Amino acid sequence: MSELNELSLVEAADAVRAGRVSSVELTEACIARIEAVQPTINAFISFEPEAALAEARQRDSEAASGNYRGSLHGVPMAHKDLLYRDGKVVTCGSKVLGDFVADTTATVLVRLEAAGAINLGTLGMAELALGASGRNEHFGHCRNPWNPDHITGGSSSGSGALVAARGAFAAIGTDTGGSVRLPSAICGITGLKPTQTRVSRHGIMPLSYSLDNAGPMARTAADCARMMDVIAGYDDNDPTSSTEPVADYEYGLENAEIKGIRIGVPTSHYYDHATDDVKAALSESLDVLKGLGAEIIEVDMPDHTIYRDLLGVILRGEAGSIHARWFAERPEDYSTEVRARIEAGLYLPAVRYVEAQRLRPVLLKEFLDTVMDKIDVLHAPVMASAVPTLEETDSGVSDDALLVNEQLAYCTRAASFLGLPSLSVPCGFADRGLPVAFQLMGRGFQEATLLKIGHAYQGATDWHTRMPAL
Repeated sequence: MSELNELSLVEAADAVRAGRVSSVELTEACIARIEAVQPTINAFISFEPEAALAEARQRDSEAASGNYRGSLHGVPMAHKDLLYRDGKVVTCGSKVLGDFVADTTATVLVRLEAAGAINLGTLGMAELALGASGRNEHFGHCRNPWNPDHITGGSSSGSGALVAARGAFAAIGTDTGGSVRLPSAICGITGLKPTQTRVSRHGIMPLSYSLDNAGPMARTAADCARMMDVIAGYDDNDPTSSTEPVADYEYGLENAEIKGIRIGVPTSHYYDHATDDVKAALSESLDVLKGLGAEIIEVDMPDHTIYRDLLGVILRGEAGSIHARWFAERPEDYSTEVRARIEAGLYLPAVRYVEAQRLRPVLLKEFLDTVMDKIDVLHAPVMASAVPTLEETDSGVSDDALLVNEQLAYCTRAASFLGLPSLSVPCGFADRGLPVAFQLMGRGFQEATLLKIGHAYQGATDWHTRMPAL
């Protein structure tokens, strides 16, 4: 592996800007790394090295003329295969969309490319973004670069695996119930689920109209901040995107002082299934944050069961609506597990769906009034139990697979249902040798606070620099 692969996104972009490295050199390093690791991790659905090199040559030509597109000029990335690109097949990890050709380009891709990013191809994912393990029966399972017998987490499985394996400097994932945070945590990278509506969803294959988010997956909080500076903000093509002013996320990291910030530690729910090694890693991360000046406060939590159940109602109803026609015409093209989840949404009473949506703002207000009024951010595990193997999540192999899969997103659903931002930050390793991460959950549109705390923590630790021995 080249030393260039070890750079963070910010380091790589700044090196191109300073003329210390060319975009072609970065791209060649990524291509070589991908060719070495793809047989093991199976991260790609569509790998386009020649197109990427052509883009890199164009970026270098632009740089030679003093024309830098933006803060990501010349940096290679790859993205989850549900972001539309005009004229390209977008499979969403499924047979149903295996021949779907997009006639528009996702706004997040337009903005990344306007800032100078290069595209290496499209990445594997759970079928139709339905699945916290990241398994995929159609394109083969993505595999964890720390131990290929284990899951990557999903549904943004290829994004987590590739960035962790140092095959790209960043990726875009999507998060409906944990699908940015889980693969980030399980693969040992940093990932941000933004506030609902903070990032445009135009040109992204939907799973759930009112729960979906697109967010950055990279090596550091600073990397995520730079990407958010590019992709966040209102989009005319997505009338649901927020007009809330966008913070200067990266600038906010320059003073990473977190003295006096109140960090809440939940006394219930999040640690219900926690193993001792995860508890130890989370406790040590709190010690670091306390040493940096943060105030650690225990907080009582409302019953999270209602968040889980109501999120399930909304997700099933909206996914059923999206897939109703395809499901009627091509049911055999869905895997057994995904077919069962889609079918459940087709028979969901409308009154249950309306009730779930009605309760979202009510429960959000309750959460803000009873939890967040005492603290600035909540600190909790992303996943409290051990990272399972692929076999342990396969219902055809393991009798416990249903329970194992259910527990994967146990700690991530609340932020999704409430629409709040949440940042996954690597903080150690568990007994199986796989990464552990904490998440920071904040008030709406307070991504800058989460990134600042994550950046301060990463300035005092080196977990985010650890690389799998592939």
